[in-house]
Amino acid sequence: MNNDILKKLLAQEDELQLRYFNNQTAWELGTLIKSAADQHAAPIAIEIYAFEQVLFSYFMPGTNKDNQDWINRKRQSVMRFSHSSYYTGQYNAAKNRDFETIPHLDPKQYCAHGGSFPLRIKNSGLIGAVTVSGLAQEVDHQMVIDALRKIIAVQAQEK
Repeated sequence: MNNDILKKLLAQEDELQLRYFNNQTAWELGTLIKSAADQHAAPIAIEIYAFEQVLFSYFMPGTNKDNQDWINRKRQSVMRFSHSSYYTGQYNAAKNRDFETIPHLDPKQYCAHGGSFPLRIKNSGLIGAVTVSGLAQEVDHQMVIDALRKIIAVQAQEK
């Protein structure tokens, strides 16, 4: 088991909790991710899901219907297991399990590929997920992490 990467991913989940979250936060988070993708000419799809609804969705040129399927499956995994989709994949790989073949899970509804990250409000718990699809799973995951860090830094400076 690769404990180092699992510890790192759990530490990210602990670190990246928001002071607050609303529709404006969703917009800012989504546009930060889009701007980062623009700078790297990365064709990604972005979704911010919270409070049981999609608050931000954007599909860049070069994406397709498959990206929507990946987003849905990644998000569903976060909402069910309360961990990033990347953590879920790495955890199962460390156990020598293929997540998509676990008997009680429908692979059409869930997947364990990086790119979806839990949205949590400090001292409140899971409220949604931010998801990126279109690049290698590590890159999708990192785009989300970088944007969340920026949002949290702004919130930390507010009074």
